Amino acid sequence: MADVELSVVLPCLNEAETLETVIRKALASFRELGVAGEVVVADNGSSDGSQDIARAAGVRVVDVPVQGYGAALRAGIESA
Repeated sequence: MADVELSVVLPCLNEAETLETVIRKALASFRELGVAGEVVVADNGSSDGSQDIARAAGVRVVDVPVQGYGAALRAGIESA
């Protein structure tokens, strides 16, 4: 997306239970506010299908091999 005004970075490790809801709410907020936004899921090696859920929701997934919340945030921000 060339004209992104706002990126929401979601660090993720086995968040299948709530990930779709969070993505849906972020995308709805972009629409409601008229903001050209993107959601980037920075995945830290989930084994519960979180990556597939994010891709099915139409958002970008960044695979982050270095474990840890900070590493996931950093990689997601760099990707955004």
